[in-house]
Amino acid sequence: MKKLQRLSLFFIMLIAIGSLSSCKALKQFLSTDLEDEDFIIGQLYADEYYDEPAFKPQTPPAGSTQPTHRNNTNGGTGIILNDKDNEKLYAVIDRWFGTPYLYGGCSTSGIDCSCFVDKVFSEVYGITLHRTASDIQKDVTLISRNQLREGDIVFFTNSNGKVSHVGIYLKDDLFAHSSTSRGVTVSQLSNTYWNAHFYKGGRHKKVTTKY
Repeated sequence: MKKLQRLSLFFIMLIAIGSLSSCKALKQFLSTDLEDEDFIIGQLYADEYYDEPAFKPQTPPAGSTQPTHRNNTNGGTGIILNDKDNEKLYAVIDRWFGTPYLYGGCSTSGIDCSCFVDKVFSEVYGITLHRTASDIQKDVTLISRNQLREGDIVFFTNSNGKVSHVGIYLKDDLFAHSSTSRGVTVSQLSNTYWNAHFYKGGRHKKVTTKY
């Protein structure tokens, strides 16, 4: 009887918060212990599924000698670098590029957005961040979109209005993140979905850049 009551409560919550954008959350819920109320709360802050197009690497101009990072295993970002770019940042992102998305995951077998950002920050800048997208806000000073520079963190909200997704700003409107549909990839802030869900940028005081 208790489980039926919890199911009824969960369905009411889903309708109230508009979480039925896909069946993924529902299937995950039904496969868990119905006594685990943390799962229900977690859905408020879970990354939403967004089927975005694959990132297309830039094509260097004819005769260009500018370096690009392209890992032979997964393709890498292929982003053209200049003398201001942090090559270590791009190299670390390249190693993760193509890793599948996994909610709560934190390894090369599957990784979510907040762990990806933390892993990159740890290796590139020697910085440890909070574990969740929402809590990472505590590690940074929030800034506006027009202030973004390499190494800043970008925050996004889901349909519930909660900060649920993070990435690392690179340059030229591009940011790296672990996408629900593409895994670790690079996307454009001007993309219709990311533009609509962008919340704030965040700058850590220990991150330096030539920009």
